[in-house]
Amino acid sequence: MSSANKNLSSYNEESLPSAEKLKFGIVVSDWNEEITHALYEGCYDTLIKHGVQVENIHTVQVPGTFELPQGARILNKNRNVDATICIGCVIKGETSHNEYINMSVAQGLQNMAIASSKPFIFGVLTPNTMEQAKDRAGGKYGNKGVEAAVTALRMAGLSEQLEGENTSIGFGK
Repeated sequence: MSSANKNLSSYNEESLPSAEKLKFGIVVSDWNEEITHALYEGCYDTLIKHGVQVENIHTVQVPGTFELPQGARILNKNRNVDATICIGCVIKGETSHNEYINMSVAQGLQNMAIASSKPFIFGVLTPNTMEQAKDRAGGKYGNKGVEAAVTALRMAGLSEQLEGENTSIGFGK
């Protein structure tokens, strides 16, 4: 669903698992910092709101969105978090650089998630203009940082919920 039809900050709070014992990493790009820092605030505040302890939130900053996967890998390796949220913003501009960066970051995070069985959340805005970015970083469409935090909470909770269960997929146990 396009964000024109949905506030990104709307979600069912009752659907979220307890996060009191979970640890989260947040990797924030310094490029387009007006946007990324607003996304970070929405993300951080949402984690706190849902019971994550301040000492269980580990934040690092990287120069740009392209560096998010490497920053996430380093953070996960050194802090052993339950989920890592990557926050960035790549505005289209006059060239197609955004396509290369966005695809590389998405693939890098997906590869790490599959290899590690831990969530690496793509909290990267991919707007055409700065105005669109502002609309999604606390503006009229809410804050995508909130959405990234909710996704991390749900995915980390899923891992914790299923750990140790016999979870057969298909017909039979």
